[in-house]
Parts: sequence; C-alpha cells; structure tokens
Amino acid sequence: MKEKDQNLKVKKEKSPEARRLYFSILLGLIALVSVVAATVAWFSIADFTKVYSMGMEVTTGTNLRFDLDPHETYEEYVKTLNFTQIADRIKADKGYDMRTVPLEPVTTSDYKKFTLEDGTVVSDQSGSYLEFTLHFMATDDMLIHLTSASSQGQKDGTAVTSSNASLPPAMRISFTVDGTTFVYDPGMGDTAKDNGKAKTFGLADAANMKLSANNQLFWLKKLENKPVVVRVWLEGTDPECTDKLRKADYAIALRFVGTDENHKILDGSR
Repeated sequence: MKEKDQNLKVKKEKSPEARRLYFSILLGLIALVSVVAATVAWFSIADFTKVYSMGMEVTTGTNLRFDLDPHETYEEYVKTLNFTQIADRIKADKGYDMRTVPLEPVTTSDYKKFTLEDGTVVSDQSGSYLEFTLHFMATDDMLIHLTSASSQGQKDGTAVTSSNASLPPAMRISFTVDGTTFVYDPGMGDTAKDNGKAKTFGLADAANMKLSANNQLFWLKKLENKPVVVRVWLEGTDPECTDKLRKADYAIALRFVGTDENHKILDGSR
C-alpha cells in the first residue's frame, strides 16, 4: 500500500512538468502549422495571382502642379495626368507596357528593392511592380499632402478601387523624395506609423478627410522642381493578397494638395 501511495505521489509531482511539456509540444505544432500555411499561401500567390488591368489618374490643387518631366516654369507643368500618359512613359523608360503586363505579389524591406516569395529580386523593368517619377512645382512654399477628398464637382480624391473588395487593402503606393519614403496603405484608415525606414499611412474616407501630419508627404519650396519616385505594388505578405485576387482589375486615383505648416489648405479646395 505504501509503495502504491509513493507511486501516486511521484505521478502527482511530475504532473506539472508533464503538462508544461504537453503545452510546449502543442505550441510548437501550432507554430509549425502556421509557418507551413504561410509558405503555401506565398507559393500559391506567386504562381497564380496576377492583376491584369488597371487605370490611374493623378490630380493636384489649384496652386500645385506636376509632370513626368522637369520644366523651367510653373506654367509648363500640368494639373492632371491620365493612365495613357503614365503607361506610355513607363513603356518608354522601362520597356514594358503596363496595359498588358500584370502586377505580381512582391515584398520589400527598403522600399527600393522588391522580391518574390523565394527572395528573387525583380527588376523595375519586369512589370512586377510599377515605378515612375513625378516632378512637382508650386506657386508658394507648401507641405504636400495626399488626400481622399475630391476637388469641387469632381470624384478625383485618392482611392484604390476594384471589383474585387480584397484588392485595395493589398495594394501599396510609395513616394520617395529627398531620401525619405512615404507608403500609402489603403487598408490603414486615418493612421500612420514609422518603422525607421518609411512612414506608412492611410487616409480617412472622403467625407471625413482631414489634412494632418499623418498624411503629409514633403515640403515644397516656391517654384522649385521636386522629383518624387512613385512605386506601386501588390504586397505579397498582406493577409488579403491571396488567390482571390487572381486576374483582378483595379483603378488608382491620386490627388495631392498643398497646405501651410499648420495643415491649412492653401488653395481653398477640398
């Protein structure tokens, strides 16, 4: 009887360790399943998900202009660039036609070099992501903001739209100027965060849009040309970037406005 009691005592003493071991193994299995699932998703994305059609339009406020080339005078810049103009410039500069070459899911850690899931670096001439330069000029010193609000009587506010609701949150658009990068994430809402390499931000919907430090991009001096490199990509690590996006379409509208240092709009338009 004593021996039986001692065995029971030993079992009770070992019970906490056994439980800890059990939970450790369980957590390890869960982590393994998660890694495998993530890997499968990436491979699936890389093999099948491509975005085949798009539109793009860029507009500005009344005292801010831009173009695909630098100019000597403000009057030579424009207020609107359409999809055809941007597509033609990319074809001339990069050698591919964005009207026929689909975007592929990629990711980046420095917002300059983009890779596939297996780490393969993709060229800016591959069409896997888009890259072009906008040159800005203004009639006053101003802070440049991205805004979802439209100009009066128009529907030209910043937006990423698609017949597939999962696509906009997976899209990223970056603006690199003076060595600093700002990344627009359509799925973030009116928030911003800085990871030390770039500021990532979202926008409120047009009805609730407020110009603030969250959506400010860069300072532009009066009548000075400012080149800004724009990159557009599907973020392969985003939870929404799955096979659901296969052969999806999308449209991008970008609208920039200028404010003073207190984020008060200068041109009187929303």
